[in-house]
Amino acid sequence: MIEYILLYPLIVIMTFLLAGIRIVRPTHRGLIERLGKYNRFAEAGFHWIIPVIDRMYQVNTTEEMVDAEPRVIITNDNLNVTVDAQIYFKINQDETSVKNSQYNVDDVSHQMVSLARTTLRNIIGTLTLKSANSERNKINKELYNTLIKETSTWGVEVIRAELKQIEPPKDVQGTMNQVVKAENEKIAAIDFATAKETDADGEKRATIKRAEGIKTSRILHAEGEAEAIKLVNEAAEKYFVGNAQILKRLETLENSLDENTTIVVPANSDLVNVIGDLAGIMPLKKQQSKKRDNNGE
Repeated sequence: MIEYILLYPLIVIMTFLLAGIRIVRPTHRGLIERLGKYNRFAEAGFHWIIPVIDRMYQVNTTEEMVDAEPRVIITNDNLNVTVDAQIYFKINQDETSVKNSQYNVDDVSHQMVSLARTTLRNIIGTLTLKSANSERNKINKELYNTLIKETSTWGVEVIRAELKQIEPPKDVQGTMNQVVKAENEKIAAIDFATAKETDADGEKRATIKRAEGIKTSRILHAEGEAEAIKLVNEAAEKYFVGNAQILKRLETLENSLDENTTIVVPANSDLVNVIGDLAGIMPLKKQQSKKRDNNGE
């Protein structure tokens, strides 16, 4: 009987001691209150509190994400758009920050969502639908800066704020899609016309180059022929005399004319008189023939 009497207090003491054991994870920090007043800060690890008298509140200090959830906001051009955003934040691990997150604000997550919604309504209310869609980075930055300023006493660190969606009414969305499609088709048509113009310009330059090449070739060919005629003429004057010289010039001229070659002959050249000289020879032969005929008679 005495053994049971001694065992009972031991069981009570053991139960009391076990009831006061608290384990704080590395991802959390603890606030220990005694009789409703803040008593001490609990780091990660083993802690013991006085049951009933003390109470520990563990606070998650890892990064959290809260969704502002889709809300309808009226833009500056009187369109109802559905806006949603996501906020990433965490409670700092130092004692002051953990205390502020519990004693300066009722519910950090809930308050963060409400603040984000109000801020988005104020920002987007000053923008048109087009500018809101094209200035998402600006909206994210303004939202982020506002959250940092307003939560400075909450013991939290706002990591980033992202605008998740901006959806206009379905009829407005259809019109916007048609406008975007028309703009894309316009850009494609301009690009196609520019490409065609470039091709035409290239073909034009190629044609000019070919024409210049043909022109240069013909000039060089004509100059070569003229040089050849000049050399033949000089040779004829040097090695041929009388009628032989004229015949040689005529032969050269005939060969040139057969090849449809344009010959440029200096005005003071004797070649201009070749045909005239030849015409003078033929009558001379006829006159000599007539004289022989008369003598034979």
